[in-house]
Amino acid sequence: MADLSRFDPNAAGNPNNNIFGLPFSEEDAQLVLLPVPWEVTVSYGAGTARSAEHICKASLQVDLFDTQAPDAWKKGFYMRDVNKKILLKSDYLRKEAELYIDYISKGDLVEKNKFMCKSLREINEGGKLLNNWVYEQTTDLLKQGKLVGLIGGDHSTPLGYFKAQAEKHGQFGILQIDAHCDLRRSYNDFTYSHASVMYNALGEIPEIQKLVQVGVRDLCEEEWAYINNSNSRVITYFDQQLKERLFEGETWKQLVNEMIQHLPQKVHISFDIDGLDPKLCPHTGTPVQGGFEAEQVLYLFNKIVESGRTLIGFDLVEVGVGEYDWDSNVGAHLLWRMSNLLIKSNMHD
Repeated sequence: MADLSRFDPNAAGNPNNNIFGLPFSEEDAQLVLLPVPWEVTVSYGAGTARSAEHICKASLQVDLFDTQAPDAWKKGFYMRDVNKKILLKSDYLRKEAELYIDYISKGDLVEKNKFMCKSLREINEGGKLLNNWVYEQTTDLLKQGKLVGLIGGDHSTPLGYFKAQAEKHGQFGILQIDAHCDLRRSYNDFTYSHASVMYNALGEIPEIQKLVQVGVRDLCEEEWAYINNSNSRVITYFDQQLKERLFEGETWKQLVNEMIQHLPQKVHISFDIDGLDPKLCPHTGTPVQGGFEAEQVLYLFNKIVESGRTLIGFDLVEVGVGEYDWDSNVGAHLLWRMSNLLIKSNMHD
């Protein structure tokens, strides 16, 4: 274990230490944060591939006291270095994808352009490579008995982690905070698109018993049909419906309790930051007006733990990189609270 006798949690964050200025090694840490610098298929704003580095820098400004889990950090948090090979691969394929998206957006036929056929093949092969890499990294950490938090990158990044969790935990549910459903069969012909992550997860991982989506306010007809034909495997709380119920007198507590009832015993939180009000994440890839305050979402997370359910992991994705790093600041504070909750939920183990 790390020697904390000389560490002052009330002092300014030490940039020579790891995330949040904490003095832990990976070996010492109960929670390992895995950055996944990947944003190949994003179709609007970019920058999330470099979010982990910015969140880490911003994390030095986060005070190390959380009234809901005051000593959780003492179990150790550690963020791995960004894998440069994955980042370079993302940068290369991102340029390919931009050209491809521009080409098909004008209605041109892909099969008539050999270069575009090659680009599409490379992008889809890159998605498979990324999924396998995430699966291998997270499987290794879970076998070591670590808790894992994944930091995107775009929302395609946690698919390999879901597969690793299924092997480790068996059946579980996903709570998805998101402005979008991510239930498209594919998007722009990309198999492992950020807009398809939940479609792929439900199709490839039978251990996912339930997907509870909260905050959705932008979807296509195909996704609407998928939800309605899912035999209640997917439960979606649309932002508009939630707001209307609040306007008409229901409390957030009542709504949260209802959401939690749909979740099984083991829960993974998949948090696309665009589920929040865009004032909190203006540089996220695909912002949509509406959404939540941060404390509404954190209240929901805390109530899951209080319900006796076990958080088995989380991902925090789509944090943009802006001029003043406001998005990274918000991301760092959310990461801190989620990390503490994950530890708190597993204290009994």
